Amino acid sequence: MPIENDIKQTASFRSPYHRMTVNLMYTNGWICDEQMQLLKPYGLTIQQYNVLRILRGQYPNPVKVADITERMLDKMSNASRLVDKLLLKELAQRTECPNDRRAVDVIITEKGLDLLKTMDQHQNQWEKRFHNLSEAEADQLNYLLDKLRGSSE
Repeated sequence: MPIENDIKQTASFRSPYHRMTVNLMYTNGWICDEQMQLLKPYGLTIQQYNVLRILRGQYPNPVKVADITERMLDKMSNASRLVDKLLLKELAQRTECPNDRRAVDVIITEKGLDLLKTMDQHQNQWEKRFHNLSEAEADQLNYLLDKLRGSSE
């Protein structure tokens, strides 16, 4: 179903570029809504899930909050607040950085690793919904999105 049907638009877009930006924004919202439904039973937000994945990617090494902020998908997120939420859920642990007392190191806990391991199965199943694109089409879409952001090779 084309984007015009999804947003119930009867008039034409100003240009293919206008259609593309609306389509990207709508698709992002759709993916985020679907992802939120997957995370809801685990009591996580998309941003908290992103932080946990960053921490798992660095495990067993700790990560500074500033480095988490730099790697977040949602640049508007407050990494310190997100880390605080994960600490309350015992999914992460905070320690003082030995090299810089003003900096804080964060590391994922075993509980956090176990949760992500469980969630990986559901995430893999969820991602199958995108298999209506071939791997070549997915690669092409990735290339085009990277190119759009000016970060293609």
